[in-house]
Amino acid sequence: MNQHITPQAPIKAEEHWTKKGADVDLFLFEKYVGTPSDEKGTILFVHGSSMASQPTFDLQVPGRPDSSVMEWFAKQGYDCWCVDMEGYGRSTKTRDITSNIADGADDLKAASDYIMGLRGNGPFFVYGISSGALRAAAFAERHPKRVRRLALDAFVWTGEGAPTLEERKKKLPQFQAMKRRPIDRAFVHSIFNRDHPGTADHATVEAFADAILALDDSMPTGTYVDMCSRLPLTDPAKLTMPTLIMRGEYDGIAAFDDLANFFAALPNPDKQFTVMRGISHASFQQKNYMMCYHILRSFFEQPEPIYTGA
Repeated sequence: MNQHITPQAPIKAEEHWTKKGADVDLFLFEKYVGTPSDEKGTILFVHGSSMASQPTFDLQVPGRPDSSVMEWFAKQGYDCWCVDMEGYGRSTKTRDITSNIADGADDLKAASDYIMGLRGNGPFFVYGISSGALRAAAFAERHPKRVRRLALDAFVWTGEGAPTLEERKKKLPQFQAMKRRPIDRAFVHSIFNRDHPGTADHATVEAFADAILALDDSMPTGTYVDMCSRLPLTDPAKLTMPTLIMRGEYDGIAAFDDLANFFAALPNPDKQFTVMRGISHASFQQKNYMMCYHILRSFFEQPEPIYTGA
């Protein structure tokens, strides 16, 4: 007997702009299926130090199913958003700032103001990767009522035991002397070669590089300076919402013991720490990217507890 299968509605994409103060234009991007409902939840994706938001969260790679994490979660019923931090991608790049972690938290405040005003959505599921995890954590500290669940991927707390940061510190005076640092294709390749080569396939790395370099040929230095000289930037005691720590097995920034200590200090008992096998730093561009999607969806869709023991 043939069963009738209703085809899924197409994924819709919308570009948005909002202001941060009087002088800064922030670019936001949204994907959803049907209507942009908050019934399932709204996800705010936060990018890292060396790429804008769309290359990270809406990467299109021929022959790689569901390469865009925004499209995959949109198909699960979520309203998905990302934002280019000031100094990145299509957002304003003209101000004399380095776009550090605190600046990024300001950007997320402005972005969430816009989304709540436009859609009436919130609180948000917030996912941040690398320095984006630091930005997301800073935002969550400042605005805990806006964060429903917080996912921190490739996160760093004190930096102890992080070989990538130790190597990066050698260039700290150079980063402190400039507002922006140049990037090229070789730099993008280095992201995938520095920890454990082979965890990402060549076609994905090249597509990622193409997408990054189409928008930027330099990146702000603020997050690099913060991560090399100002850690810790996050107080776990102030992250009162359910929190997920995601660590790639081979990640040279997210040291296991550093994260374990951070995890132990999180006050909400609804917390998880997962190690993702076969993954280095750029989770959604790895061969095992579907593992990341599964972990994240499971955390976002975890039922709320009925009995808390109180």
